[in-house]
Amino acid sequence: MADKAYTRLDQRAVIEIGGEDRRAFLQGLVSNDMDRVAPDRAVWTALLTPQGKFLFDLFVVELGESFLLDVEAGRAEELRKKLGMYKLRSKVRILPADPVAVFAVMGDGAAASLGVDRDTGAAGEFAGGTVFVDPRHPDLGLRALLPADAGPRVLEANGFVAVGFPVWDIARLRLGLPDGSRDLLVDKAILLENGFEELNGVDFQKGCYMGQELTARTKYRGLVRKRLMPVEIEGPCPEPGAEILFGDSEAGEMRSACGTVGVALLRLDQFRASGGNGLTCGTARLTARKPAWAVFPEVE
Repeated sequence: MADKAYTRLDQRAVIEIGGEDRRAFLQGLVSNDMDRVAPDRAVWTALLTPQGKFLFDLFVVELGESFLLDVEAGRAEELRKKLGMYKLRSKVRILPADPVAVFAVMGDGAAASLGVDRDTGAAGEFAGGTVFVDPRHPDLGLRALLPADAGPRVLEANGFVAVGFPVWDIARLRLGLPDGSRDLLVDKAILLENGFEELNGVDFQKGCYMGQELTARTKYRGLVRKRLMPVEIEGPCPEPGAEILFGDSEAGEMRSACGTVGVALLRLDQFRASGGNGLTCGTARLTARKPAWAVFPEVE
């Protein structure tokens, strides 16, 4: 890969939330602390069902008098309608930011070229939009929310080279980071099984938000029994949702993959029993590993 590279994330879109109540409005809905969001700081967070199961993940950054939400493109309208249901008397505007596209920006010199520190979540204005270091893990580089037509031109003028989406996707998979509903089953996924605590997606000190009870109970009662983790694939690439076995025992399910690398939601007891080796998914053999950033619960 080039020292400074970019790719457009066509699977992402941008929603704008304006109005004087925008911060308080989101604060009561999502898992992270919206008081941390600022022009120089982005966060990753999730909107949950009242029962605490995953609905949407979103990156939130402030630009001018609005919050920009980096969300799944195929579900952006669904999210906008969901947020509208909770608007009630709040003084907020929820609009599609249609001319804005999401770009992944990678490389050792990327942050410096775009004028931001390489700290997790560090953000800054750039070329009529905003850029921020991925709030989950700085090794995945930055995300840039830029005018769709001008974004590539501006990035290339700053020395970035266009690369294919798989370059970014493979880097994400090797780190073991989820990518929206590709990896998080809607109405089913539990945040702490998917790294949201270590990846800075949950704040346990903030006030109430929708779905908080299950998330807190999962943490404080030690109820995490599965974890999303990277897998190396030998053989045909398994489909998402395919069953993973260790011997004759159910070990988990495949999530997204690209080439010879993917992520899977694995039972921790089977991961420990196998040491991450000897897993099968159909005719493919898998080798799983604990991400360096992850903290797995102690064996009871």
